[in-house]
Amino acid sequence: MDYQAAMDAIYTRGWVVVDDFLTAHEVEHLSQCLPHEWQAAGIGRAALHHANRQIRRDQIHWLDPTLGSPVADYLSRLEALRLVVNQSLMLGLFDYEAHFARYDSGDFYARHRDAFAGQSNRRLTSVCYLNNDWQPAAGGVLRMYDDSEQFLIDIEPQGGRLVLFLSEGFPHEVLPANQVRYSIAGWFRVNGHQHGRLDPPR
Repeated sequence: MDYQAAMDAIYTRGWVVVDDFLTAHEVEHLSQCLPHEWQAAGIGRAALHHANRQIRRDQIHWLDPTLGSPVADYLSRLEALRLVVNQSLMLGLFDYEAHFARYDSGDFYARHRDAFAGQSNRRLTSVCYLNNDWQPAAGGVLRMYDDSEQFLIDIEPQGGRLVLFLSEGFPHEVLPANQVRYSIAGWFRVNGHQHGRLDPPR
């Protein structure tokens, strides 16, 4: 991964797509750690958390290192990325949380934001895909919009691809997949409701 190029992209436009963040072998090893038990994903936080299949139909399983060494290695790489982001962009990222996401055929996640200004400690979203040899006909693209809700880009869930974007600035959705689709969705967070600042990359 070219960290400097990625930091430059996040600073100038707020998002970046990193192809081949993981090799096909690393994707395969992570896929072997996928759980047998999943829970229906919900929306909202804390007391407001609830399920709504009109908005999202994916299933999730939160990551922790006990799921296997490939998961521990992945989390270590994202920790290294957190340090780079803090050094380059001064966002004050404090920690990282992530879960496996499974979309069965027909599943989707309607347009939403991962954070609203001043209302969440999530600052930088990451999505890493675990679908080797994914074909365009399989659907399941990540569709991103700019802060004015205008279409920005469609991103195919190719295995090993990493997407990073500022959580408050980019509404996005997952279009229906035509086959099972796996990813790791994660969020770099600040402590409490503090706001990191986005300084020029170094």
